[in-house]
Amino acid sequence: MDSLFGRKCTLLAVVLYIIWSSLPAQTHVIDSGVSFEIRHLFEFRLEDPGSSPVGGDLYNPDQLFQFYSSRKFKEAWFSEDRLTCNAYEMRYLIQQSRFDGLIPDQYHLNRINAFFQVMEQALKGGAVVSPIEIAKMDVVLSDAFLELGSHLYLGKVDPGHREFGWELKRKEPRKEVLNKLQLAVDGCEVRKSLEALYPDFPMYKRMRVSMMGFYEKARSTPSSWERLTVSKSIKPYERHQLIPKVRERLDFWEGSQSEASQESEWYDTLLVRRIEQYQKHLGLNPDGVIGNATLRALNKRPEDLIKQGAVNLERMRWLPDTVLNELILVNIANFSMDYIKERDTLLHSNAIVGRAYRKTPVFNAPMTYLVFSPTWTVPPTILRNDVIPAVKKDIGYLRSKNMRILTFGGKEVDPHSIDWSKVTASNFPYMVRQDPGVANSLGLVKFMFPNQHNVYIHDTPSRELFSRDDRALSSGCIRIERPVELARLLLADQPLWTEDRILAAMRGGREQTVMLRRQIPVVILYLTFWTDSAGTPQIRHDLYDRDEALFKALNESVVVGRGA
Repeated sequence: MDSLFGRKCTLLAVVLYIIWSSLPAQTHVIDSGVSFEIRHLFEFRLEDPGSSPVGGDLYNPDQLFQFYSSRKFKEAWFSEDRLTCNAYEMRYLIQQSRFDGLIPDQYHLNRINAFFQVMEQALKGGAVVSPIEIAKMDVVLSDAFLELGSHLYLGKVDPGHREFGWELKRKEPRKEVLNKLQLAVDGCEVRKSLEALYPDFPMYKRMRVSMMGFYEKARSTPSSWERLTVSKSIKPYERHQLIPKVRERLDFWEGSQSEASQESEWYDTLLVRRIEQYQKHLGLNPDGVIGNATLRALNKRPEDLIKQGAVNLERMRWLPDTVLNELILVNIANFSMDYIKERDTLLHSNAIVGRAYRKTPVFNAPMTYLVFSPTWTVPPTILRNDVIPAVKKDIGYLRSKNMRILTFGGKEVDPHSIDWSKVTASNFPYMVRQDPGVANSLGLVKFMFPNQHNVYIHDTPSRELFSRDDRALSSGCIRIERPVELARLLLADQPLWTEDRILAAMRGGREQTVMLRRQIPVVILYLTFWTDSAGTPQIRHDLYDRDEALFKALNESVVVGRGA
């Protein structure tokens, strides 16, 4: 770090020389006090790059120099050698950053608290705090604003690491945070300036409120938190020894208390209704059956939800700040797809996403066309693992699945002409294609947004799978329950494409491509927690096991002295 800072300071020395030597003669004055000391803090670092001018590390030295030189090194957080309301507001907002899933101590909080205590004691005793100490704290408060603001605006962790599975384009860094610091101290708008750096989605502030609730719950978490397990799901109106503990756990989360007469092993009507409502907030089928998925959620402590909140607030900060008028939003962890126009959700559909070992990627791409009555060319993995072994057992498998063998030039090959005993996945010189029809693996329509992952949205003949709680069942593509409704909405600006014509094309038995008149952004996300418009926390299972790695990264020490 010191060598890095040394190189930066050499550049800084040149900049300082150019600025000061070019100032008009009348601006050269003999200064003193806090402003004088702030300027000398930067000069001190030039003379001795191995030491810290403020007695501790700074995160944003280059931006700090820009900020103070633009204001002739005048202090920002003090007035007449006293802390301003802005300074107290800054400390409070640092403390509140835990509700953003961040760590207040990483924004100089310990040092700020210690100085504030010294300052307050000095005022009570009539003592004077030296200008050099005031100058140091002024710079530290500014650095805290820049660091916290940067994390609120861009996120703390780089999402590019493959472990996080995130390929959406981020916001541009620009100078948003530095500009907000100038506005904060000049206009006495510290809170407003920091909150302006939040993601441009109302949901973010709702998630922060939920985090406050999680922290409040954590204060009253029982010392004994038993893990609830069952060998067989508990159905409504059955008796089970776990029922009293389930009631107790729901009482904790709902802040209510069951009546004494209900403290029994009978799974009664009232508890069924409570469990059904709880399951809705988990994205589960509200069938009242207490199984592994419901108990997995009930076993989470408030501290677990704080961790889940932290990683998803970070994911929200990674999102680009462009507000789209129209988009298709897929949340992998929620097994859902939404078509949104002018901030209204016009269509919500259950979805099936990739299995844990064939994860659906997080990315965005524009949708440009639809294909009705699609064919399906079997991917190599499925060909190797499923189709070839099935054909070796029964050559009639191909006919039953409406599949044909083709050369890569498109010529059909009679399957009986192949010696299947000698066929392996590595020496099979053909492709297998499934013809259009109700049994086609892509269903009756696919929605195309060309991308490097070869992922798209499509229909499916396996309609029964949408009733399952765990719908991580595909090879990476996204199957949706309501394809007809989506096609109708996407083609609404093409009057000839009525619903009847759409249905006829889907059942036409031959591929038909329809180009969209506008490109529609498709955004595929991975959120395991958010807060809905009613203020209700929505908790989802981390089906790809990504939350823990991100939480660990969020809690690692930040890089110091990176400059810009």
